[in-house]
Amino acid sequence: MKYIYVFLISIASLSAKAQHRPVSLAGTWSVKLDSSDKGLADKWFLKNLDGQIILPGTLDDAGLGMPVKTDTSLLSKEIMLHLARRYRYTGAAWYQKIIHINKGMTNAAISLERVIWKAECWIDGRPAGSQESLIAPHTFSIGKLAPGKHIITLRIDNRKLHDISFNDFAHAYTDGTQIIWNGVIGRMELVDNGPVAIQSVMVTGNPDTKQISASVKLHPETNYSLYLQSRVILANHTVLKGAPQPITKDSVQHLTINFPHAKLWDEFSPNVYKLEVEVTDRKGKVLSSQTERFGFRKIGSKGSELRINGRPLFLRGTLECNIFPLEGHPPMDAPGWIKVFSAAKLYGLNHLRFHSWCPPEAAFRVADSLGFYLHVELPLWSLNVGKDKPTVQYLEEEAELMIKNYGNHPSFCFWSMGNELEGDFLWLERLVRKLKKEDSRHLYTTTTFSFQKGHGKSPEPADDFFITQYTDKGWVRGQGIFNTNTPDFKTDYSHAVKGTSVPLIIHEVGQYSVFPDLTEISKYTGVLVPANFSAVHYDLQKKGMLKLAASYLKASGSLSANLYKEEIERALKTKGVGGFQLLDLHDFPGQGTALVGILNAFWDSKGIISPAAFRQFCGPAVPLLRFDKAAYTNNEIFLAEGEFANYTDEALNGELIWTISNDNRKVLFKGSFGSKPIPIGNSEVLGKISVPLHGINRSQQLQVTLQLAKSKYVNSWKIWVYPDQDNQLPANVHFTTSLDTAVKLLNSGASVILNPDTASINGIDGRFAPVFWSPVHFPDQPGSMGLLIDNHHPALADFPTNFYTDWQWWDLITRSRSVSFDQLDHKPAPIVRVIDNFFKNRNLGNLIEFQVGKGKLIFCTMDLHSDLIKRPAARQLKKSLISYAASSKFLPIQTISIKELATFMKILRN
Repeated sequence: MKYIYVFLISIASLSAKAQHRPVSLAGTWSVKLDSSDKGLADKWFLKNLDGQIILPGTLDDAGLGMPVKTDTSLLSKEIMLHLARRYRYTGAAWYQKIIHINKGMTNAAISLERVIWKAECWIDGRPAGSQESLIAPHTFSIGKLAPGKHIITLRIDNRKLHDISFNDFAHAYTDGTQIIWNGVIGRMELVDNGPVAIQSVMVTGNPDTKQISASVKLHPETNYSLYLQSRVILANHTVLKGAPQPITKDSVQHLTINFPHAKLWDEFSPNVYKLEVEVTDRKGKVLSSQTERFGFRKIGSKGSELRINGRPLFLRGTLECNIFPLEGHPPMDAPGWIKVFSAAKLYGLNHLRFHSWCPPEAAFRVADSLGFYLHVELPLWSLNVGKDKPTVQYLEEEAELMIKNYGNHPSFCFWSMGNELEGDFLWLERLVRKLKKEDSRHLYTTTTFSFQKGHGKSPEPADDFFITQYTDKGWVRGQGIFNTNTPDFKTDYSHAVKGTSVPLIIHEVGQYSVFPDLTEISKYTGVLVPANFSAVHYDLQKKGMLKLAASYLKASGSLSANLYKEEIERALKTKGVGGFQLLDLHDFPGQGTALVGILNAFWDSKGIISPAAFRQFCGPAVPLLRFDKAAYTNNEIFLAEGEFANYTDEALNGELIWTISNDNRKVLFKGSFGSKPIPIGNSEVLGKISVPLHGINRSQQLQVTLQLAKSKYVNSWKIWVYPDQDNQLPANVHFTTSLDTAVKLLNSGASVILNPDTASINGIDGRFAPVFWSPVHFPDQPGSMGLLIDNHHPALADFPTNFYTDWQWWDLITRSRSVSFDQLDHKPAPIVRVIDNFFKNRNLGNLIEFQVGKGKLIFCTMDLHSDLIKRPAARQLKKSLISYAASSKFLPIQTISIKELATFMKILRN
């Protein structure tokens, strides 16, 4: 068994105490743009200013730079790539501020929290150095500083310095939703580190022995006739005070503290302490001090199983791709991150992956306090890793800064070198091994998946955990399964993960595109403009389809939620899977407008699924059911096996009760698996259900529910049951697959159901799962975004359905071709619409009716005539259409002439 024992202290130079209180540099600064690098003749004072700016802030906030024009009257690829900036500026910008300090400083430094990309600093015209980092505070050592007036001058250049990213996609430096801003967005302070500077602190603790060992690195010129004093604080009360320890002549001082009453940190008990470390002289005078938050936890693995504090851990995660559309940059204070983590927790998650970027200090602090497990990455998403020496050096320096600034946080559990990396894997391995040797408090992986040949399907040699979408034995996510395999609810990924030597995390689960929420446009009151949303709005309005937008959102979103449920449950059922990372719980309006979330880009609900409903299948404890299929006939037996995924912090016990109810919520069948212990982990079979369906004499949707009695842990599934009977064709209804025959029958005034062979139709191949990621980013996809069904139409009276795609439609959709009705002048409304992707917005459908002269037509492009014995849903839909066509309710409102129909059918011939 492997464990990494950790007692952690968050290190941030911005929070270091000294003899003087930090002097805030926030406020009004003078600014001058310098994209042509002319420089300044006199750095003491800026001339010919472009204006003033409030820092922390960005040029975008101040409205400085080149105004960006957008044309939303055309649904172009350019407009749909991402949100649009109101202003854009790339290059150097000079900032200057006059400050006054009342007391002199012995060891002054300026700290700028979060800059893109390079910052240079002058104090009273004297150079104070330069910094390059996308993830850490930029710090400038000034030395002694007299009281009085001083002029601080900054030059910040946001141009790309290193090749860290494919197409500038890495979220540390991108215009996706994080923008390539210029300015300073975090804390800005002038600090006095005092006569003795604490350079860094690394703390490791063993929760089993309750012993703390801390390494404190001091400035090399320190007078060593001094002492280290430590205190442990909980809720502002000192709970432990260490004895003063003499400082030796070593460059790194070591503290050992016994803490017998230490409480562990995890998602259920996020116990966060503070540690105060002081450097004092012999008389006890404090020369320098630093107070930091910390926590106790041990993160490790046992074979292919993740462990937290000795018990099994399952990661229920989503990605954070620097998606902050109001500011164009991440929040630098707690409230912004409280919203992020609180929303994720509300939907049952315990884990966030920061895709190709490292969040600021505020994110770690909030994650610490809420018990979130963070996966952090270097700012890297490259196909040429390790090939450019300056970039290699830069990345290695960034890794050191991550350790120094964030490495002690209890929430910092997982560390990847970057996203989907390709290139020199030997360099990546060396880097991982170096970091593991230097800082063993995290679990490491070489890359978050890879498409490079010979990589991606199995762990790399240095990996502590492994992230992938498939192994050499098969897929571990639905993208490669849901459109090709007949749906069942018993399958897991056991075969694909068999033999994996380290914990496997499923990569970027989902990516199911949802139709845009056009009411969201009014939310964009910041630096970014939703020109992509506005272009979709204009296109729909132009085509007379705007009134469908809200229904398209709800229907496509409901399908997406269904697919997420099955994805998550398959992962929970699989022994050897350590968790999943969704892409995404919330939208990413960059990279081609990738609206893949249940929530919008602001972490607000889109009204698709409630948090309580989502937590039924995505939470610390989830009842699970395995069964064969979604659609049954009433001569079959419904068979199922009950299981339970328990990833709470204790074993559960109670009675597992199951029920099967009809569409009127009447319980038809019920039973119990008895009261059984449910250990931590994903359990074995706890009980079986066997219910003959012969008593169901009408087609209906049933709900199967499994609940741990007297608890909040409940989950449910839908099945559909159809009577096993032949479809008798009444004399007054004609069913044909021939276009020509249909026209002849309609000419005679007949009622006709036309169901041509899909191979003969010039249409779009049916696809059950919606568009993957983005129809703009991946434009060659055949897919739609699901169905919008007029489920109250009498044509579907004997085919129970909701208004959106559910599992009983799988066979019908995958054996269909949707057709466009845009060629018809009067914009007909299908009974079953196919929601076209928002980059095209065609009027598509699978089922429609018309009055054709004296005749009446039902036109269906889902196969209702092949292999019906094996296809209960197709047989039942055909029966429902026949019954409707034979009834007095068959009164189509939409009309079409024989001539227009013949022309339309000619266009449809393949």
